[in-house]
Amino acid sequence: MKKLTIALLSGGISSERKISLCGGDHVYEALDKEKYIVIRYDPKTDLDRLMADAAKIDLALIILHGPFGEDGTIQGLLELLDIPYQGSGVLGSAIAMDKLVSKKLYEQSNIPVPSYIAINQSDKINPEEYVDQLGLPLVIKPVSSGSSIGMSLVKSIGSIKNAVDTAFAFDETILIEKYIKGIELTGAVIGNDKLEVFPVVEIIPDKEHDFFDFHAKYTAGITREICPARIDDNLAEKAKTYAKTAHQALGCKGYSRTDMILDNKDIYVLETNTIPGMTETSLLPLAAKTAGISFDRLLDNLIELGIERHKNSRHSHDNQKK
Repeated sequence: MKKLTIALLSGGISSERKISLCGGDHVYEALDKEKYIVIRYDPKTDLDRLMADAAKIDLALIILHGPFGEDGTIQGLLELLDIPYQGSGVLGSAIAMDKLVSKKLYEQSNIPVPSYIAINQSDKINPEEYVDQLGLPLVIKPVSSGSSIGMSLVKSIGSIKNAVDTAFAFDETILIEKYIKGIELTGAVIGNDKLEVFPVVEIIPDKEHDFFDFHAKYTAGITREICPARIDDNLAEKAKTYAKTAHQALGCKGYSRTDMILDNKDIYVLETNTIPGMTETSLLPLAAKTAGISFDRLLDNLIELGIERHKNSRHSHDNQKK
């Protein structure tokens, strides 16, 4: 069987560059070299080479996070180059990257979300109003950022201004959310038309972390991840349903991972990741492993789904020529 040529994209120019490179290394090691010729590209420096090589590439594996990687921009370039890729297309990627648009679509699909206020840089900062509406503590975060970058948990009204400034350093629009203390969960979905939901993962940051922040996510040993989550079957099924519904509401394809919080018997959806992390501490590979799918087989599945979606897409160059 002819080997497939895979363009492995990692690095990029977002604030999550280091995580992307680490994930790219992990994916490169796991890809079966008997099946694939793997060529690595860093969009920060290698876009010209990627475009020159387009005709020989069978699929691009995008291991990029944040703006210019997970927001539809690189997906648009690959569409122009007629290179298949794993995961969501331009629209689904852009929607999921925008936490405010995502929340509105969740709400339209009857998915519970924490109460929130959205503000722009031109708006007057009014800490008293935020506390009156949402109480304390508050979670303050950029609308378009991942890995909890720019996010703060605020426990006093006097800390709001600094947290707002921190979030605005990463985006012109930010969210101020009611903090819900509970069990952090995540649900991963895989598939194009037929969706499979992996077992739900329970996330337990250590006592020094009030939530699953950047440090807790990417420092080995700080956070415990338990899969399947230690919740009853009815709650597990509800979490799986929300993950699947969120995936569909945002127009995701291929795979996604939706983060949630369980407060007593109520589950709230926080956000959906269209390119979940792929490092040794990442949650999607753990959920897949619990479902009986090894990391290399998971990558095989994503490659197969990406090629299938491209063949069926009305945007395929071949379809346009017919």
